[in-house]
Amino acid sequence: MVTMRKYIPAIIVLLALAARLIPGPRLVDDAYITFRYSRNLIEGQGLVYNPGEHVLGTTTPLFALIMAGAGLVHADYPWAALIVSAIADSLTCLLLLRLGRSIGYEKTGIAAALVWAVHPYAVTFAIGGMETSLFVFLLIASGVAHAEKRRVPAALCAALAFVTRPDAAILIVLLALDRLWGIIRRKEEWPKLTEWLAALVPLAAWYGFAWWYYGSPLPHSMTAKMAAYRLDDYAAFVRLLQHYAQPFMGNKFTGPFGVGLGLILFPALTILGARPLLDKRPSAWPLLVYPWVYLVVFSVPNPLIFRWYLTPPLPMYIFPVLAAIERLTDNLAFMRPRPRLRLWTAAILMFILPLASLLTEWVPRPDHGNVTPCPDMAWTKLEDLYARAADVVMRDYRPGDVVAAGDVGVLGWKTRAPILDLVGLNSPVTKKYYPLPAEDYVINYAVPAKLILDEKPAYVVILEVYGRNTLARDERFGGQYRLVEKINTDFYGSDGLLVYEIKR
Repeated sequence: MVTMRKYIPAIIVLLALAARLIPGPRLVDDAYITFRYSRNLIEGQGLVYNPGEHVLGTTTPLFALIMAGAGLVHADYPWAALIVSAIADSLTCLLLLRLGRSIGYEKTGIAAALVWAVHPYAVTFAIGGMETSLFVFLLIASGVAHAEKRRVPAALCAALAFVTRPDAAILIVLLALDRLWGIIRRKEEWPKLTEWLAALVPLAAWYGFAWWYYGSPLPHSMTAKMAAYRLDDYAAFVRLLQHYAQPFMGNKFTGPFGVGLGLILFPALTILGARPLLDKRPSAWPLLVYPWVYLVVFSVPNPLIFRWYLTPPLPMYIFPVLAAIERLTDNLAFMRPRPRLRLWTAAILMFILPLASLLTEWVPRPDHGNVTPCPDMAWTKLEDLYARAADVVMRDYRPGDVVAAGDVGVLGWKTRAPILDLVGLNSPVTKKYYPLPAEDYVINYAVPAKLILDEKPAYVVILEVYGRNTLARDERFGGQYRLVEKINTDFYGSDGLLVYEIKR
């Protein structure tokens, strides 16, 4: 038993690596945006999306810099991103295992690590080329180091998390409050010079550079998304509640009933499971509170909740749920005299059911892309369509032609053309055209006709539903542009992916 226990970390790491390396890269469109920043940097164009335009459109500068470093030694960005993410997720698994052991809840640590190793929300964006895995690791690492009073690693990981994504501020504020409370009430020592340096040097280096290079340290994409997308009231709140009601997914098992039950069951379990962690690691409360503050912070401005926004709160939402189950199976009166019943109950509730639920969300042979097993949510059919659209553009492309699109990742990566980003993530010129009147929207996004008519890009590539109430109804657009290709698709209720070319 002792020998087996020694190999548990290695087994979990191997599982996490296999769950990412076997599917192989299945890239999300946004990953190509980061890769384009990285490629432009190492090719001497600067950390920009469009050469010559100093616009900070990426929200993940650290990951872009890491990818640029990988690009210097090996140009296969998708595999480089996957390997970085696989390592980051493996380290997150080890941190969850460590956290469980440190509070005497080893089964919780093992279960949480196994869950994270195969969780579709962890795997999908690791193989999707996103920064999510690195971000989650740095968040958990900063929180665990803080709880263990390892000040310099906590400060360094927190600072790097903030350079990875600005919404790391949610956890950082909680950690800073506990640090301040410790100084005031628990008479802990003031931060030493090394702690200050660990926190401030990465922040000063990046944000000082960003202010000088871009004119602002804030990513332009943060405000652009809020202006361009139109959502129903409370849409973000509802989406997050649905997510928190199904931390182990399992929709195929439970259906709508499971969502209703989960809204009551899982929050209650997080409260019950917080007790053992707080008893042994009082300074871990920021980790426990983080998922709930995250929910509030993202609900209030009501942004469009992309799938990768749902991943960061999961590890420290799942951990106390599993801790509550271990606590109940160990302490319920009728369980105590029955060790075999206690063991089997814990095994079923903490390991078998969660893992079985998660694995139902995997497909053994996807119908597109790599044919190796992967999470069902790791679909890239839309990205494949944009790759076909890029080939259409390149048939008659002339150097300097501007390509306009609402989804610019694959198009920008494959064509290398100057891109007019119609959402505005990388093109500030779009800001004055939003918001649009409600009647212009069919779904949550629409292309302003005036933007196209004013800027006159050589190509416009959009899902039909984006322009149904704008471009399609504007006679001026029809007079200036011709449809050169309609790629059949019904994504988001669209009647095809459309490629328009200006009449030359």
